[in-house]
Amino acid sequence: MFLLIWNVNDVEASSSYAVIDAKTGRLLEGSNVNAELPIASLTKVWTALTVLDNASLDEEVTISSNAAIQEGSSLYLQAGEVWTVNSLLHGLLLQSGNDAAYALAEHTGGSLEGFTKMMNEKIQLAGLENAHFTNPSGLHHDDHYASALDMANMFRLALQNEEFKKIASAKTFKPKERAVIWRNKHRLLHDNDHAVAGKTGYTKRAGRTLVTYFKEKEKEVIVVTLNHSNDWATHTALAEQIFQNYDVVKVVEKGKYRLFQKDIIEVNKDYYLLLNEEEQKKLNNVLLIPRKASVKNPYLWNVTIDNQVALRFNVKKIK
Repeated sequence: MFLLIWNVNDVEASSSYAVIDAKTGRLLEGSNVNAELPIASLTKVWTALTVLDNASLDEEVTISSNAAIQEGSSLYLQAGEVWTVNSLLHGLLLQSGNDAAYALAEHTGGSLEGFTKMMNEKIQLAGLENAHFTNPSGLHHDDHYASALDMANMFRLALQNEEFKKIASAKTFKPKERAVIWRNKHRLLHDNDHAVAGKTGYTKRAGRTLVTYFKEKEKEVIVVTLNHSNDWATHTALAEQIFQNYDVVKVVEKGKYRLFQKDIIEVNKDYYLLLNEEEQKKLNNVLLIPRKASVKNPYLWNVTIDNQVALRFNVKKIK
């Protein structure tokens, strides 16, 4: 057991980092979290999710000559080869194959342009405001970027897909199409018991980029660093910092609540947040009647920390 001291002031002006609660997406720690920066191969997280939402794992993909000649990290695919979507997704996330990214994009979107349009539409639907992609691999383009906070939430959304989570968590994979065993390039998945899934990235313009999902019992966090050279140690330190200083706190209890001696509302499950000691002192529950309230959901329950909304959900009236 060792203590790693990391100074957030070491983050350069063109760098950023974000740590979010993997269950809610709430920002826990960060610097320059909304800065739009190149993210290199972290792009492939969104590529994989877009593919999984539109194709099945057993579909067959014929490798085009265009996909086979892509620059950068590669699986060394050959034009005319036939691979399953499943194998290509493993090559995409474990080995960061740019050729796999293009082959999957052409197969899923009909063309590179069609697929990037799908990726950006998905960004808009997710409500992410500081991200835009021009290709499926992360090769540099001035209009290809994401913020650390948006990237963290992209990974959070991707993890909700069980197939994505399984692939991104795999330490090794043996494709049926080739006599080779791929080893996940994310070092912490092999060295850190709390690191469950992640993705690496690097280009000269983006620098080193990294996303990691950590889990310790009921505590789950996602860490993203953009353009930070000491990323393995930084991710470990940030995750340990959260696990030591934050608790899983029940902020709303399941049950029925009487309002104004008249209405009775029902919360159908318990709600939890990762909170540090200071945040627990500033916790409040506020019930609002939204402008567009419906008969089914006439109230909006807000959990606030120091008057900032940390959790929000609709509640229905039962009487």
